[in-house]
Amino acid sequence: MRILVLGGTVFVGRHLVEAALADGHDVTLFTRGLTNPELFPQSEHLVGERGEDVVALEGRTWDAVLDTSGFDPAVVERSSKVLAGNVGIYAFISTISVYRNYGAPGIDEDSPVARLDDDELIARRDTGAYGPRKARCEEIVTEAFPEQTLTVRCGLIGGPHDNVGRLTYWPRRVAMGGEVLAPGAPGRMFQVIDARDLSEWVVRMVEQGRAGTFNAVGAATAFATLLDVSKDLTGSDATFVWCTDQFLVEQGVAPQTELPLWSPVRPGSDGHYGISNERARAAGLALRPCRDTIRAVLDWAGDAPARAVGAGGAVGLSPDRERELLRAWRRS
Repeated sequence: MRILVLGGTVFVGRHLVEAALADGHDVTLFTRGLTNPELFPQSEHLVGERGEDVVALEGRTWDAVLDTSGFDPAVVERSSKVLAGNVGIYAFISTISVYRNYGAPGIDEDSPVARLDDDELIARRDTGAYGPRKARCEEIVTEAFPEQTLTVRCGLIGGPHDNVGRLTYWPRRVAMGGEVLAPGAPGRMFQVIDARDLSEWVVRMVEQGRAGTFNAVGAATAFATLLDVSKDLTGSDATFVWCTDQFLVEQGVAPQTELPLWSPVRPGSDGHYGISNERARAAGLALRPCRDTIRAVLDWAGDAPARAVGAGGAVGLSPDRERELLRAWRRS
């Protein structure tokens, strides 16, 4: 197959290209040429800014498109118009944040999505509009490619080359040993999909010409399992101090950033890790054990600090902030 990847040199896009090349496909990357441009020299590289300059895509045909970089509805509409009629399957990498209440248990692909009108989408660029903006992007792609759109709604993603660092923080922090502030309760569940599992499945889906909407999320895993496996793999002397949601909220701890993978449980919520992946599993999504993902993350991250600067800024507690919180917890 001839596959166009919109993006392709950062995290998920990188894994998608690797999966496509491993299956023998002819891959073209369309990027700004700014991040990791040296990757995949065996592939064609087209350079442009999809929000402003998509000339390089005009008059070209591909069997499939893998869109990893569509966030702005106006930008997605521009590139969709250029590609409409010239591609087969269009795989749009979306997010579970499109759901109106993705913190509620039992969310599946038929659950209602959040929407804003076009004027609101133009006016709002804040993170609170992320879900509705992605939902509108889904609609735009589906309108341009009816019967040809594969919408992949991802949750949290982990694995090598992670440019966000949410999963990566925990095994690296455990490896450093000592008292580790652990959020919530040991049995709190989270869902992270390995970027390699996600990418291999998406490539298989486009190979089969599969369309439709799927939640590509990981299996529910207890937080204690993540920490215990990390301790076992690293031989660390870490001990875990479990601090309640109430305490962490009172201390102003930022969910997902200062404490990655953690969000306080709201009434009627299970911490937004109750997303159904049954449809994707039925369509062949295979998930490797979390132990394998953690081992790969440790091998990739090496001796990098636990707290790292990702695409959205610093992720994880600084050592001073963690010690401060642990002292406050003991006084509480």
